[in-house]
Amino acid sequence: MARILIVDDSPTEMYKLTGMLEKHGHVVLKAENGADGVALARQEKPDVVLMDIVMPGLNGFQATRQLTKDPETGKIPVIVVTTKDQETDMVWAQRQGAKGYLTKPVDEEQLILKVKQILEENPPK
Repeated sequence: MARILIVDDSPTEMYKLTGMLEKHGHVVLKAENGADGVALARQEKPDVVLMDIVMPGLNGFQATRQLTKDPETGKIPVIVVTTKDQETDMVWAQRQGAKGYLTKPVDEEQLILKVKQILEENPPK
């Protein structure tokens, strides 16, 4: 299946998301903050990135913008996964280049459907 990078500073969320994705056959890569997430995405070229927003240092909006504007990583779809559920946050995430937006706590079925949809729209190279 797909190689998915999770960028989240919460060990609990990382554990939950990893379990959901691995159960469906995906390979999971992990980064605990935005800067590490951007570096790992450049190095590993995952098929999809799941990006938290609220993180120390480089936040998820900034990291998403860096990934989507960089010719090297611009084709990697980013799905924002956050507790921020305001319309303005969703619009801002789209403006940074995010292809999807899920709010925590994430429903497993929603997550897997969104990943499948994104992969169909942006097939891995």
